[in-house]
Amino acid sequence: MNPTRQLTAGHAENAEKTFTLRSMRALRLFVVFAMTALPLQAWAQDTHLLVITGVGGDEEHTKNFHKWASAMIETAKKKDGLTDANITYLSEKPELDPANIKGKSTKEGVEKAFTDIAQRARPNDAVFIVLIGHGSFDGHQAAFNLPGPDLTPADFARLLGTLATQRVAFVNTASSSGAFLPTVAGAGRVIVTATKTGGERNETRFPEFFVEAFNDDAADRDRNGRVSIAEAFEYAKARVTKAFEQQGLLMTEHAALDEGPGTGLAASLFLAPPQGTLKVDTSDPAVRALAEQRDAIEKQIAALKLMKPSMDDTKYNAQMEKLLTDLAMKTKEIRDRQTKKDRDR
Repeated sequence: MNPTRQLTAGHAENAEKTFTLRSMRALRLFVVFAMTALPLQAWAQDTHLLVITGVGGDEEHTKNFHKWASAMIETAKKKDGLTDANITYLSEKPELDPANIKGKSTKEGVEKAFTDIAQRARPNDAVFIVLIGHGSFDGHQAAFNLPGPDLTPADFARLLGTLATQRVAFVNTASSSGAFLPTVAGAGRVIVTATKTGGERNETRFPEFFVEAFNDDAADRDRNGRVSIAEAFEYAKARVTKAFEQQGLLMTEHAALDEGPGTGLAASLFLAPPQGTLKVDTSDPAVRALAEQRDAIEKQIAALKLMKPSMDDTKYNAQMEKLLTDLAMKTKEIRDRQTKKDRDR
């Protein structure tokens, strides 16, 4: 037999096997994506947004704080579908927007807002707290400046303690906000601060860019149509750095994010659940356990996506395929059980 023909035939056979394997893999991935195309939402799962603007000090700052707060709220409503009932906006000057501002941002007003959210939020709900304003730090004690008594890290830690069963994002965009990190960090929380330490006392640029991220497709790094807390943080941090560089100034703020090691929580928290989700009744302990397992897989997927730039493509694809398959199987288990439960009612 002609050696050339043997070699050609061998190559053709290997190519056919490679093509078949790739086709099978592509088919498996297609099935996985098809099975997970409609996300799940726990029956009781919801999102609550609390935006607090502090003392402006002058008309310009007061207007800017209100502009950024309003922009975030409008994005949450129009782009993410969050309802007015789940949005609380507290301001130094409620008269700026009586239709949307639900109270004055005094210490008592903030405490009441936390109490109200804690009473209506159910386990596993997402709660976003966003502080926009001025902060202070005297070398020992930090504070977020409000009309009347300020709130300290210890005050906010106490208030966050009322949301122990929820997934919480606490975002302090003020100066000296880094001093809050050690005190307010905790399990089930993502903490974002505009500065790394309390000593970074200069006015921050972070809030403008953080709010902007939720309405800018460029912030959506994984192209899933929504911007997570992790994506908004990275976007704002990069924009702040660029702004200082363009003006030839030394950086006076360094944003920080804490979510606990290996949780991937920041990448899985969004302003609102995706539209068209399948609601699952988690009053059934078995369904609740399956939903929690599915949530854990989603967090692993989110964490893996963030690691992609530093990973070998083959290793990344293999791990992602396994996680997507696990996610699809878990989704199917939940759907089957929910469908059977609905049918038996």
